Amino acid sequence: MRRGIFTLTLFASAAFAGDFSQASEQLADHLIRGQYQAIIGDCTACHSKQGGKPFAGGEPLQTPFGALVPPNITPDRETGIGNWSEADFRNALKKGVGHGGKRLYPAMPYPAYTKMPDSDISDLWAYMRTIEPVHNPVEANQLPFPLNVRLLMAGWNGINFSPEPFKADPDQSEEWNRGAYLVQGPGHCGTCHSPKTVLGADKTDEALQGASLQGWYAPAITGSVANGIGGWSKDEIVRYLKTGSNGRTIASGPMSEAIEHSTSKMDEADLKAIAVYLQTVPPLDDPEQKSISADDPQFKIGAAIYHDTCSACHGMDGKGAGQLFPALADNAIVRQPSIETLARLVLAGSQGVHTKTMKTTPAMPSLAWRLDDEQIAAVLTYVRNSWDNAAPPASASDVASVRQSLTDQ
Repeated sequence: MRRGIFTLTLFASAAFAGDFSQASEQLADHLIRGQYQAIIGDCTACHSKQGGKPFAGGEPLQTPFGALVPPNITPDRETGIGNWSEADFRNALKKGVGHGGKRLYPAMPYPAYTKMPDSDISDLWAYMRTIEPVHNPVEANQLPFPLNVRLLMAGWNGINFSPEPFKADPDQSEEWNRGAYLVQGPGHCGTCHSPKTVLGADKTDEALQGASLQGWYAPAITGSVANGIGGWSKDEIVRYLKTGSNGRTIASGPMSEAIEHSTSKMDEADLKAIAVYLQTVPPLDDPEQKSISADDPQFKIGAAIYHDTCSACHGMDGKGAGQLFPALADNAIVRQPSIETLARLVLAGSQGVHTKTMKTTPAMPSLAWRLDDEQIAAVLTYVRNSWDNAAPPASASDVASVRQSLTDQ
């Protein structure tokens, strides 16, 4: 009898151990999936201050309406989301309503996150509960009155926001639909790359056509050859998202943060899916742009400045030097309707994004000390109208505006 009891105990212990092992494995998978959701949602870039703890918030985000500071989303109970429930978290991502019914501003891109299925949000919630709690009080809402009244967002949502899940297109491939979901949903590409209405909502009929953002111009990422990425190969798009450089351009500004914290860590299959989808996004029917005459005085001045200041790196033919110095010739980024980013790069310089696969990054020096506004406008006009490029001339007043914005920061 005793032997029988002992045998049953062994079987019970083995069964318990098996169940525990299976449960542990399921939990590990749950957390791994959640960590990946945080990557594709680019949570780190917004909610982590440079030099601060991950997800503890505190880095101001400048909007056309004023400053918003991404909050602490660590599990700290006093200053983070430690006293939230999973339902609170899901409502924040899908409805723009946080713990206690607190209305969120769409700088937290819930209009895109609403497309995420509950299972992915559950995975993300499980992962967020495991990160280090950080006591870091953040005053997120720094908007002026009356915009700082969160109740106004109920009206904004009624006009601009319809919570709905992602709907796959049955006429497209599984890969295309995955790319569409990532771009429209957790990747929230339109938050930066789509023009905005006067109320700050995405212009859905101009999705991904390019927009000004925090002193930068997020370029068009449509299938346009002239102004989008229609001339890029799928491999070039993947390489850019993975490394921040592809010979055509080097990531800078907010995009470098997105690549460092998000796309460089994404699965190769997802990056390919994004590339497949983006190449099919239709461009606007913009009229064909003619390049200005080589006899134009501004063009001639710009040519001389380029020869003396820029050609050593970018080449007299504008073809650059591979991954180190991007080509300017036949470059859709150079041809964007706004010179905001180009002027900023010349004035302030830039450091290429550092990623696991691109550890040595090139830099663009600041030329603000050497070139005045008219000279920068001239060289940009020359670059934007040489080597198969064609774009409107740059003006000294536009350059001056960018210079002033850098001074005000």
